[in-house]
Amino acid sequence: MTTEYDALIVGGGQSGLAAAHHLRRRGLAVAIVEAGTEPVGSWPHYYDSLTLFSPAKYSSLPGLPFPGDPDQYPHRDEVVDYLRAYAEALDVDIHTGHRAEFVDHDGAGFHVRTHADAVFCAPRLIAATGTFGSPHLPALPGQDRFAGKLLHASDYRLPEDFAGQHVIVVGAGNSAVQIAVELAQAATVTLASRTPVKFAPQRPLRRDMHFWFTLTGIDSAPVGHLLRHPPTAPVFDTGRYRAAVSAGRPHARPMFTSLESDTAVWPDGSRTRVDTVILATGYTPHLPYLSGIDALTVDGRPRHWRGVSITHAGLGYLGLEWQRSLSSNSLRGVGRDAADLARRLHDLGR
Repeated sequence: MTTEYDALIVGGGQSGLAAAHHLRRRGLAVAIVEAGTEPVGSWPHYYDSLTLFSPAKYSSLPGLPFPGDPDQYPHRDEVVDYLRAYAEALDVDIHTGHRAEFVDHDGAGFHVRTHADAVFCAPRLIAATGTFGSPHLPALPGQDRFAGKLLHASDYRLPEDFAGQHVIVVGAGNSAVQIAVELAQAATVTLASRTPVKFAPQRPLRRDMHFWFTLTGIDSAPVGHLLRHPPTAPVFDTGRYRAAVSAGRPHARPMFTSLESDTAVWPDGSRTRVDTVILATGYTPHLPYLSGIDALTVDGRPRHWRGVSITHAGLGYLGLEWQRSLSSNSLRGVGRDAADLARRLHDLGR
């Protein structure tokens, strides 16, 4: 089966849906190719207690406000429901159950072949598959000798799964701290990081930080782009997480120097028995289907400038971290990037 469109989007999560909205507004016939059973991205696979750090009024895609109290911090399942409703309102073809296997480019257009042996063709292609499929797993000294479990944060769901264990959570960002604090209710938890955890107030001067991000321009291009790769990203906190870490639940320590059997060795020479290590070490772009057209670097990252490919006319990317701004890979920011990318790809046909 071969089907042709004006534009194809690989990935039906928040980035792909926002792209579809803006491409349709420009009159293009659009299709989304999505591996899952419904177009809600990776949200159903995140840990059960995940809550956004941005209030609902700052967490919408273009054209549909997030429902409910605008000052609430939406839960994972509320985001899934919102994305489901957003997809239903789009006037585009959404092909679920089609995982993109590889992409060909013949000079005039792109041909996306899926694992279901379907082929979709278009002169424009947006890669919007996010990062969840490619967790970053740094090599740990001694991990080949470690007898416990070594997991990524993408594998974490519930604290009860680790009841009675000694768990080390590796990382210093929002997810690492959120998981470690929750896990400390059911397990003995150490939060290990190469740099100390830094906290920033969630509501400075009684306003959510995203109010200030919007007011100052930090959350959008081009001002926010100047802050790319800050020395250490802070953990946004109402005071709960700082209090938990200060109380030793979890216990924060500098990164261990090695793993040995069922033991972690610390910089001061002390040793701790450990059952599980959870790596909250982030993700990298998930773009294996583009590996055959020389669009990626040797380490699999897209070769682009602010979302537009520098290797292939008509190819774009959405949802990349720091693509155009601080908020590029978030619900609150991807709509702005999608509008910019849709404009630039649409202009190719003029």
